[in-house]
Amino acid sequence: MATTAQPVALVTGGAQRIGAEICRQLHGRGYRVIIHYRHSSAAAEQLRDALNNLRADSAATMAADMTSFAEVQALAKNAIGVWQRLDVLVNNASGFYPTPMGEATEADWDALMGSNLKGPFFLSQALAPALRDSAGCIINLVDIYAKNPLPSHSIYCMAKAGVAMMTQSLALELAPAIRVNGISPGNILWPNHASAYWEQEKQALEERVPLKREGEAGDIAKTAVFLAADAPYITGQIIAVDGGRSLAI
Repeated sequence: MATTAQPVALVTGGAQRIGAEICRQLHGRGYRVIIHYRHSSAAAEQLRDALNNLRADSAATMAADMTSFAEVQALAKNAIGVWQRLDVLVNNASGFYPTPMGEATEADWDALMGSNLKGPFFLSQALAPALRDSAGCIINLVDIYAKNPLPSHSIYCMAKAGVAMMTQSLALELAPAIRVNGISPGNILWPNHASAYWEQEKQALEERVPLKREGEAGDIAKTAVFLAADAPYITGQIIAVDGGRSLAI
């Protein structure tokens, strides 16, 4: 395909939930979107088709395992090949499940560190030249639990703490050509495979949110669009989108 003047965004984990809403919101602002997925091919293709029906040749899908260095490298190469440019990388894909102390395995470590930290770092590195050419940006999905640990989720929390530091480190290293920021969601969408902790604590957690309600995927997506399109002088920042939850965690 020929080089396009339209901006292009790659959203990892873009087939469902928050990632899908980020794709929709960026698309609504005129971006072409590449919807990355690992297993959710049907959802990714459905979203792609819906977006292409709204605007032809504006959405594509791409599969990759974010824990695999080789597949991440291939994802970067193939993403650039779709429209020969990239303006925004949203590192949204994330593994999340409990790893209680005494039960955690090396496989848990590899899966959670790989999907949350290793994959985003090496994808950012591989796409940095293209993002530099477009004066683009990277947006990392962090978590309020990067600062305040969630019981029985130590590996996940450590991985997200790494993403927070990666955000700041890359913002410094890739400046001035590339901006790098993060978003820390609070109570937005409960996990599909909620642990016993989440089931028992959901009501209590929502009561501790100063705004007294759960957020929506659109709250995160609108923040991502702001950072991508409307914040040219913001870099190295992590915005908590949590209804004030981090004030009283």
